[in-house]
Amino acid sequence: MDRPELVELLSPEGLRLLDSLPPWTPSLDAVKAVSDLRRLGHSPALVSAVLTQSRLRAKARAKFGEFADRMLFTEPGLEQATRLSVAAIHAGRFDAAGVRHVADLGCGIGGDALAFAAVDLDVTAADIDDTTAVIASFNLAPWSGARALNAAAEDVDLTGIDGVWLDPARRTTTGGRTTRLANAADYSPSLDFGFALASDRAVGMKLGPGTDRDVIPDEAEAQWVSVDGDVVELALWFGPLARPGVKRAALVIARGAAHELTNDADSADEPVGDLGDYLYEPDGAVIRSRLIGDLARRLDARMLSEGIAYLTADAGAETPFATRFRILEHLPTDEKKLRVALREREIGVLEIKKRGIDVDPAQLRKRLQLRGESSATIVMTRQAGRHVTLLVERV
Repeated sequence: MDRPELVELLSPEGLRLLDSLPPWTPSLDAVKAVSDLRRLGHSPALVSAVLTQSRLRAKARAKFGEFADRMLFTEPGLEQATRLSVAAIHAGRFDAAGVRHVADLGCGIGGDALAFAAVDLDVTAADIDDTTAVIASFNLAPWSGARALNAAAEDVDLTGIDGVWLDPARRTTTGGRTTRLANAADYSPSLDFGFALASDRAVGMKLGPGTDRDVIPDEAEAQWVSVDGDVVELALWFGPLARPGVKRAALVIARGAAHELTNDADSADEPVGDLGDYLYEPDGAVIRSRLIGDLARRLDARMLSEGIAYLTADAGAETPFATRFRILEHLPTDEKKLRVALREREIGVLEIKKRGIDVDPAQLRKRLQLRGESSATIVMTRQAGRHVTLLVERV
């Protein structure tokens, strides 16, 4: 969003017009919507701004629910914003630790800051991008104890602030294209800046779930978080925010409920064993936190193969930490024989899951030339080091 669009959007006329629009739907005729608003005398900049915001609000409901209908967004800000359900957990940490004033450094459009304010914490939010800071200020306006600054994280005065939430920029924009930074040393602000703050304050830090584990300090609690099967972040907690005896945690949020595995270190894997009647695919947060061994022991399960994140067990058990499959039969690993086996079973729709096997599921699906009215799931992986193809069904 450029400055003229933002100025018009934040005018009384702009905000009234935005709130008067019908809900955005995929079937909306955008060309007709533009023409209708232009005929009413609205400027091109305002029309562009309100229609963009209407579209982003509709998209944001997946993260912010009904709150999205009173917020403003930028496209990258929405993409990078913390989901409200996860932000509420962040806020709960600070509140439980007795923190009263949080600095949200690199606040983006203010998703985490909103959650902090909602539990009656004072909030000083800051973002180095001026447009983003203005939008965060608008989103925080309903809370008297919250403010947003246009400032670099390193320049915010932390006097009187006893907690810091840091979300370093992990992307860079060049020529209108945004790319993810591969090296944590290139984040802005730097990780060293955040780690230094943790020497005398309660500090939480949001990183990408694939962050190199070598950068995690020994004193931090590392918590990987997944929402409905998607691993969304690695949170590092320092000082009073870190739980005693917890260094690794997998927080799994699914269907509105939260479940957690914790340990004081990476857990040792269970030995590889025979294939049982059930196959378990651990949640990505469990895999990232290296707590597969703990999950296996909970399920009375064993590793399917060395270094592969599948578990197998003789009996099925409910767990929020893995997807459970019942193994129906072994299928051929040879591609031609597999094609014949699938045709014999009249399988026309096939889900292909794979680990430890060099195969492109999309290309394989084409080569299998599927025909039939039935659907199925196969797992292509290794069992005790050898290739296997398993016909399974979700339990």
